[in-house]
Amino acid sequence: MNPIDPQTFDHRTAQISTGRLYHFIDQIPKDYDPTRPPLICLHGFPDSWFGWRHQIGPWCRQGFRVIVPDMLGYGETDMPQNSSAYSTKNICNDISALLDFLAIPKAVVIGHDWGSYTAGRFALWHPDQIHHRRDVPRLSIPYVPPKEQHMSVEEMARKYPSYGYQMYFASESSTSEVEENLVPFLGIVFRTPEKALSWSKLDELITNKQINFTNDCLLNEHELQFYVFRFQRGMRGPLSYYRTTKMRFEEEKEAQLPAHLLPNLPVLFMYGTKDATCPPSAVQNAHKFISRLNTAQDRVTTQVLRFLSSLGSAQQSRM
Repeated sequence: MNPIDPQTFDHRTAQISTGRLYHFIDQIPKDYDPTRPPLICLHGFPDSWFGWRHQIGPWCRQGFRVIVPDMLGYGETDMPQNSSAYSTKNICNDISALLDFLAIPKAVVIGHDWGSYTAGRFALWHPDQIHHRRDVPRLSIPYVPPKEQHMSVEEMARKYPSYGYQMYFASESSTSEVEENLVPFLGIVFRTPEKALSWSKLDELITNKQINFTNDCLLNEHELQFYVFRFQRGMRGPLSYYRTTKMRFEEEKEAQLPAHLLPNLPVLFMYGTKDATCPPSAVQNAHKFISRLNTAQDRVTTQVLRFLSSLGSAQQSRM
């Protein structure tokens, strides 16, 4: 597995029971021990399975089967045109169906960005498929419970200015505008922390054609071209996640999803200290709903392995 060569990973496609075609990486270690819980990694926006390229190899070499799908609307996975397909309930049902297709009864779910939000909701919609003796590692987006009252994207942007970009992404106009400015848009999204751009300025910059791609991008030319090629397919799918706010609220209210995750479920949350969309108050609030929440500001690959190892050791000591 070479992180700079996507073809060195084990690619698969499957028509799952929800009717969707999913593309995914299924990396199985040599001498795999099936008693070890598989890891399923969920990416965010705007990304693909490729966003986990540096973690798949190290985790696989430590004996874990690593499954990384292109989420709905991304890469080689189906891209429905109706935004309702991208509600978290539907996405969680897809992930559940993918695990069923692979005959995996329980897995450790790891998520980043939208994938982090989805991982938390997967633990509510499909708690029986979460490996309770392990954990749900989450990156960037802290757990928030189902809301008692609906808050529109506009209200959220007024209350939390750092989420102003979501109002733009939720608008239909953003689809064509981002598609027309794909390379500079990716340059903004993947900027180095020192050159981070306020998301509240994104709409203005794109509308006025003021985006300039610079050398401040975290991606090298090869990586950038990978993403450009994948997103040339269209941005309606990826942006549709931001257009499901009300639907998510209604689905969760109807199902009466609980606010708290299961008390025996350990959760690792990792976040960036310079991430304006992840304030310390949000991290602290998550402790109210997750009894076994661990937080870290560390390198993803090693920290997740360390946490999985510590849980395994704790189990052995109780046996």
